[in-house]
Amino acid sequence: MNLQYERIAQLCQRLRLLHLATEWPAIADAAAKREDSLADFLEQLLSAECSAREQRTREAMLKLATLPAIKTLEGYDFAFASGAPRKQITELGGLAFIERHENIVLLGPSGVGKTHIASALALKSTQAGIKTRFITAADLMIQLAIAKAQGRITEYMNRAVLGPRLLVIDELGYLPFGREEANLFFQVIAKRYERSSTIVTSNLPFTQWATALADDATLTAALLDRLLHHAHIVQISGESYRLKDRKKAGRPTVLESK
Repeated sequence: MNLQYERIAQLCQRLRLLHLATEWPAIADAAAKREDSLADFLEQLLSAECSAREQRTREAMLKLATLPAIKTLEGYDFAFASGAPRKQITELGGLAFIERHENIVLLGPSGVGKTHIASALALKSTQAGIKTRFITAADLMIQLAIAKAQGRITEYMNRAVLGPRLLVIDELGYLPFGREEANLFFQVIAKRYERSSTIVTSNLPFTQWATALADDATLTAALLDRLLHHAHIVQISGESYRLKDRKKAGRPTVLESK
């Protein structure tokens, strides 16, 4: 490497042009072969740096989202999940609901792909550069309880609850909440109301949500009022994907083995 190359590399480092620090010679060679103008060359340099920064942002957003797995809407088997409203789900994939601070509630029995769809929407959100977080309802309650016990509940709410523009809360209803947990969950929904978007998945119909929220009908009604005021309700019916996979593999289900 000659001295000019070293000076350019140092300038790129000082200006935090991390991609150009290593890639500019190849871009320059390609531009020279095409006999591009200096303006064209400069545009290509800046475009390459912008693309690299956007990719780093997407990778950082994906890491912060803590998705359980990488899922896409294209990978969702609508042919098998005949009870899934394909048009509605596809439209939600445009992410306009986030710009409008609207919520999504995915309802249906276990195994029909609620978590898959929620994860796919969260992935799209990270790819769009939107701060996103995915967490199960049980883990959220554990973290809230710890933060409260340590006197950090306000800090936790500001960072982990109000920070993400899209918060996905998975598996509400699988484990019932106690009184304090139900109150904390209500605070989560209330604080995000009309400020950010929340996706909630549950295997329970709304009429049974009180059973998961300390049997508190008043709190449940207040929570649903805020959650559903600006919400898309996605009702999914059908057989379990996991049972389908077991049948394909020739393994009996629990019921079949009896």
